Amino acid sequence: MGGEAFDPGHVLCEYPRPQLRRKDWICLNGAWQYTISKTGKRPKHTDGDIVVPFSPESRLSGVNRKLKPGEYLWYQRSVELAELPDGKRLLLHFGAVDQSCTVWWNGHLAGRNENGYLPFSIDVTDFLKAGKNVLRVRVRDDTDENRRSRGKQSIHPGGMFYTAQSGIWQTVWMEWVPDNYLKNLKITPLFDDGKVRLEMALGSPADIQIRLSWEKDSFTHCVRARDFAQGSSQITVELSLPGIRPWTPEQPFLYPLYIQAGDDAVESYFAMRKFSVGMDDKRHPRLFLNNEPYFFNGVLDQGYWPESLYTPPSDEAMRADIQNMKALGFNTIRKHLKIEPLRWYYYCDRYGMVVWQDMVNGGGKYRPLLSCYLPTAFPAVTEHIRDDQGWAHSLHGRPNAANRRQWEKECKETIELLYNCPCIALWTLFNEGWGAV
Repeated sequence: MGGEAFDPGHVLCEYPRPQLRRKDWICLNGAWQYTISKTGKRPKHTDGDIVVPFSPESRLSGVNRKLKPGEYLWYQRSVELAELPDGKRLLLHFGAVDQSCTVWWNGHLAGRNENGYLPFSIDVTDFLKAGKNVLRVRVRDDTDENRRSRGKQSIHPGGMFYTAQSGIWQTVWMEWVPDNYLKNLKITPLFDDGKVRLEMALGSPADIQIRLSWEKDSFTHCVRARDFAQGSSQITVELSLPGIRPWTPEQPFLYPLYIQAGDDAVESYFAMRKFSVGMDDKRHPRLFLNNEPYFFNGVLDQGYWPESLYTPPSDEAMRADIQNMKALGFNTIRKHLKIEPLRWYYYCDRYGMVVWQDMVNGGGKYRPLLSCYLPTAFPAVTEHIRDDQGWAHSLHGRPNAANRRQWEKECKETIELLYNCPCIALWTLFNEGWGAV
């Protein structure tokens, strides 16, 4: 199901973060007002409506207009809050906004973000009022006119480079949480030990109840607030699983996970699987799954949609795309120079699709002849050249040291974001030589 079944009043309304789900949430997708201006000052007029979370360059946004380098894209919408519950905080979440983003709530500067591919959250509790609230967002995106991460986007698409897109392109949503809530959950399957490790971070220590329940098996584990180390709000728990059920593309078994941390309650899931490198019976190095050689038969997935560019047109479109690849006999997707919405990875987990995840390229102007074509045709030209030499940084569009450090930071944040996804098997640092550091 794609654009032909599109309903602008009901856009990507599914809970966007499958591995940390709460019940009390509000989807902000749908019609917003927008303006494209030449200055960073708040405009006094509006250019019309835009359907969030589709970028203005896409057909499904209802705008179909390019944001040019140096221009600003403004969004505005009202948010009605009938009451402000005691002992609760309101978190505003953006799945992804391309590129530089500033957020105001009721005229107050609420937060900023400088990455076009990773989610970010803002606590807007201090700016709330009962009744009508006004949310404004300002975006600037110069695509390949600056050094920031951009994947395959280009102001001048052609050949191997694709249409630039900008602005909000993943779900915008809010959720109410208690004052002391679960801020982070890190799940590590210890496959060889038959255990799962849970690392949990809260605002302050609290009693925690962990429940695993699947088919005919279930058990509950309790952690007391006194079990936290003095002065720490983080705790690690290892749980033994009787007769583990491994995750494979052929049998993608997921364990449901429920956590009650003080007044906060979340639902999650995990899988028992292990990706590694080992020797086969002929002493050849192979990629392994669950301690056995495994043949990864994959496709290169650009993640572009004809009617909506970076944004999947619907939840069903994501599911169908992955299921169709499975039906064609593939068990692996290399996700190319893009980070998808978290629900996409959930469907890979659920349907049994391994993901080789690219880091998103950036840097200055690329020189395809030197960084791509020659090394591909004549590997000997570059196989003995160190990439960390100054002239090599310039060759790959990375002469700026701060920009190289920013890329490394974004790589770490990408790993943190997708760490819990069972489908992730491998990280691809660079596509050919583009933006190598």
